[in-house]
Amino acid sequence: MTDFTNQTAIVTGGAQGIGRAVANRLAAGGARIIIWDRDKTLADAAAEEIGGGALAYDVDISDWASVEAAMSATLETAGGADILVNSAGVAGSNAPLADYSVEEFRTITEINLLGTFHVNRAVVPTMIAQSYGRIVNIASVAGKEGNPNASAYSASKAGVIGLTKSLGKELADKDIAVNCVTPAAARTRIFDQMAQEHIDYMLSKIPRGRFLELDEAAAMIAWLCSKENSFTTASVFDLSGGRATY
Repeated sequence: MTDFTNQTAIVTGGAQGIGRAVANRLAAGGARIIIWDRDKTLADAAAEEIGGGALAYDVDISDWASVEAAMSATLETAGGADILVNSAGVAGSNAPLADYSVEEFRTITEINLLGTFHVNRAVVPTMIAQSYGRIVNIASVAGKEGNPNASAYSASKAGVIGLTKSLGKELADKDIAVNCVTPAAARTRIFDQMAQEHIDYMLSKIPRGRFLELDEAAAMIAWLCSKENSFTTASVFDLSGGRATY
């Protein structure tokens, strides 16, 4: 198990899904977990189960004021932030682009892409000041390849990849690694937003013949968050079960 003793990790969307699995993994390595999530009730329960001084804050990452307030509270209670895993996101509904709701497209982009900017923007100054940090943004294989009838999600996650590469290069002369992962689908509550036809389509594209397990994602992300990852930055790590090979 990687050692995260005396490190503080902010995990957005940490109340469930990949975020929760990552929070569990980092906590097992000794990190103090700070969950930022819109579902405060679920986040509080997760923090209590994780223990080790874990805290939860009600945060809407699409709202800059909400993110600023959470960062201020985190610094006050934890004193800093060594790790950021940005897992908060939404899939949205499935429809051809010509029929896609303009308002929903905007909402998905505001959460997945603008939210990623907000969270990274809030945390980076602290990491620069302390000359250390590890950031992992959760993108998607859809951001590499595009999924039909999911233009908003695909476009927003492609943006997350581009943002990660840009920020990683900006900070490459510091001991701050900024990377992202591109998972294939995992069975989480995000499936509730998808049509069964779309779920079947995603499964059909995975050569492994199954969906991603949450602990598999957490294992890779934990390494990217570790001090061992001292060279790689501005990079994309695949978790697609062979669907994407680039």
